[in-house]
Amino acid sequence: MNDEEMSVGLGRPPATARQAGIKLLWIGIWLAFMSAPVKDLADGNHTPWATALGVLGLLVFVGAYLVLVFRHTSKALDPFRVRASIAFLGALALLLALTFGTPWLVLFVYVAVSAGATMPLRTARWLIPVVTAVMVGVGATLEDPRETITALVFPALLGGFAMTGVRQMVRTTIQLREARATVAQLAANEERLRLARDLHDLLGHSLSLITLKSELAGRMLPDRPELAAAQVADIEQVSRQALVDVRSAVTGYRRPTLPGELAGARTALAAAGVDADVPAGLPADLPDGLSEKAEEVLAWGLREAVTNVVRHSGAHRCTVTLVPRQTLDGRVLELTVADDGRGGAGTTPGNGLTGLTERLASVDGTLTTRATQPRSGKGFTMVLSVPFESGLGSAE
Repeated sequence: MNDEEMSVGLGRPPATARQAGIKLLWIGIWLAFMSAPVKDLADGNHTPWATALGVLGLLVFVGAYLVLVFRHTSKALDPFRVRASIAFLGALALLLALTFGTPWLVLFVYVAVSAGATMPLRTARWLIPVVTAVMVGVGATLEDPRETITALVFPALLGGFAMTGVRQMVRTTIQLREARATVAQLAANEERLRLARDLHDLLGHSLSLITLKSELAGRMLPDRPELAAAQVADIEQVSRQALVDVRSAVTGYRRPTLPGELAGARTALAAAGVDADVPAGLPADLPDGLSEKAEEVLAWGLREAVTNVVRHSGAHRCTVTLVPRQTLDGRVLELTVADDGRGGAGTTPGNGLTGLTERLASVDGTLTTRATQPRSGKGFTMVLSVPFESGLGSAE
């Protein structure tokens, strides 16, 4: 069982029964405050029939509360049902408190929390004080110490309004996820349109020319075979050039870029629960002279480093920096990926690092690794450096 299956993302509906159980557990933790009515029933302060009805009423209240908060915190699937459920909880809390006494006033705290977790802020900001006032009013009719009633006012107000913030955070997270998915879909659509335009520009003219020359060669073939052969030779030349153009275009599509890999790194680290500090794009002071091949190597290196952080490091934080530096050998672009994980002391380089070293060697780049915290040996830092092309970006 991996960590992803065990965790439930904020604002994300549980995908498995285990995740649903974990979410229910987090909601159910707060039922510890139900100890007052449970103790009241366990102490035998009521007749057997009253105790049985109290147990039934408490179970119904807890069940309705859990269903309401579990289903409607992230999104109110049925606003009418939400309002009806809160009204039911309020009526049941009122009935049980009037019947069994002060220990049952704590049920109003859960009504306030339910209102904050499921109702819009414009409704919750007056409904929570109303629920608290009803609790105080009911408590005033009971012959019990006022300290008990006063002690419940603060949890009711604080719990209710705190849940409005939680509700807003959950729904904002959902909206951000939906916006991210929309942006990704728009980007994919734009990429498809760009691919269609490029293929049209690359192949449209070539295929039209091949078609015309094929028709011309067909008409020339019976009477002027030598001219038809010339047209066939032209067709071969055009088709070969079209094939070269297509291969070049496909290579460009497949080539990773630093901006794309930086965005992918942020997404991958966030999905793995790693606190990521990744630049939004290339440095503003980046000089000219970085070749496509060198950028491609750095992009592959960033992908390999982030993959190692996500899969093997067990890190909680990862920092990525990308800065140009002046060295004795000339101007270089330096990429650093540092994490606070378990480190790589005593391990041999894997195929990924070996392949990355070979890629860097092809552009005269270098790769160095070290512990992020040298004294303790914890963490792993990878530094990749590629030179700018000679004559460009060498001057300060």
